[in-house]
Amino acid sequence: MDVEALLRVSAVSVAVALLAASCSRMPAKKTISIITPSHENPFFNAEAEAAAARAGELGYGVTVNTHDDDAHKQDDLFDIAVANRASAIILDNAGADASIAALRKARAAGVPCFLIDREINANGIATAQIVSNNYQGATLGAQEFARLMGEKGDYVELVGRESDTNAGIRSQGYHDVLDKLPGLKMVSRQSANWSQTEAFQKMETIIQGNRGIKGVIAGNDTMALGASAALEAAGLENVIVVGFDGSPDVLAAIRAGKIQATVLQPAAKIARLAVDEAHRYLTTGSTGAAEKQSIDCELVTRANADEFGLFARK
Repeated sequence: MDVEALLRVSAVSVAVALLAASCSRMPAKKTISIITPSHENPFFNAEAEAAAARAGELGYGVTVNTHDDDAHKQDDLFDIAVANRASAIILDNAGADASIAALRKARAAGVPCFLIDREINANGIATAQIVSNNYQGATLGAQEFARLMGEKGDYVELVGRESDTNAGIRSQGYHDVLDKLPGLKMVSRQSANWSQTEAFQKMETIIQGNRGIKGVIAGNDTMALGASAALEAAGLENVIVVGFDGSPDVLAAIRAGKIQATVLQPAAKIARLAVDEAHRYLTTGSTGAAEKQSIDCELVTRANADEFGLFARK
């Protein structure tokens, strides 16, 4: 090989080496990890999709996973997110107490966490906790339920998962309204763990000893749907049913007259807000907001059901 050719080869080799070194120094695309309960529930699917879409709009890579309300699975997903150097985690958590250790670990690793829908029983660990105003929404639902009941009659309450702070807050909101009305009598209160199938089964059992019930107030829409189906199967089609979430299936049931009302919590809005705050924190070092934030809910009835879409106003 002549000297000129040797110089050309050397020059190319140096250029390739410099390019490789340059590429190794280029920052990888930042990723936001989104972790929620099972997407079989349309509420959780909607918040995950809204968060992922907003993160994509802001230029982030996205991973989306579900913990299925299993705190151990959630811990594993946190470990993976931290190991993969996620820039931030958007989380609808698997338990107000059970999630604290995972959040502490992420914080120690420098990964900020932004909670949506459900709070934890601790402050100063998550960068933000953005939830629906569950108490305000529950009082709206209870007031409408009482009005529909004519403030009298036997009723059943179906409660969500006991480990979820939202279940207790909504139940408290219901009772702060309903317990003041002496004509209303709660004949059964049972947890159906946010499940449509479990709500159907629980209502089947409750109906056997309480065929005179006039109403059912449920802690979420999937339980309201399960209760409605059980009531229809038992031939009790004039029982008032009120839910909480504003899911598309319940909006359709309200329009059809099978469920009377629900409380819409703005899942998509909250998810997008969490991503916006994550982006602001990652770019400026601050969200510009308090850690705990609460977004008001809206009452949905047959009169205004057409004004709402996927967990939001149209």
